[in-house]
Amino acid sequence: MPPEPIEQLIERLEHAAATLRAGELPADRAAALMDECARIAAEAGAELDRQVRAADAGPAPAGQLALGSS
Repeated sequence: MPPEPIEQLIERLEHAAATLRAGELPADRAAALMDECARIAAEAGAELDRQVRAADAGPAPAGQLALGSS
């Protein structure tokens, strides 16, 4: 499964933050959502790192396939 686009990860974090700010979740559900936020944030960080590495690598030389690019 390819990485989720950074924009979608941001939307998921924003939605989770809004849900938490509403203050309507029971404590155990809020804690689970915070764990999910941490996982999403780590995924977003990894995706940003991947994008930076891809940008630093530049285009592949002519005749070579770039692996992992979409």
